[in-house]
Amino acid sequence: VQLQASGGGLVQTGGSLRLSCAASGRSLNGYAMGWFRQASGKEREFVAGFNRSGGSASADSVKGRFTATRDTARRTMYLQMNDLKPEDTAVYYCAADRSVIASNIRTQSAYDYWGQGTLVTVSS
Repeated sequence: VQLQASGGGLVQTGGSLRLSCAASGRSLNGYAMGWFRQASGKEREFVAGFNRSGGSASADSVKGRFTATRDTARRTMYLQMNDLKPEDTAVYYCAADRSVIASNIRTQSAYDYWGQGTLVTVSS
């Protein structure tokens, strides 16, 4: 599976962006997928994602502001980000793996396939 993340950019505080993660090579059916982000000088952290059955999860820091969706027919996952804050500034990565169990969807080391990252910058 090859993943291509896109949609990042510069936005003001309170603005919105939608990230996309397009997969090529095979269907996403049965794959866990996740969005992670890494701010400068910090460790990569889970943002939102889906387990293999389609159940979703998100980090407390983005609940109510970010929504992850996926279109398995189009092999694409999205991250709608609303009410962006300066602390959301980071490189955002998408990841996928067929063997991630539900309890591990927030664990970056559980994923084998990663996109290249897209930079989101929120100005104050």
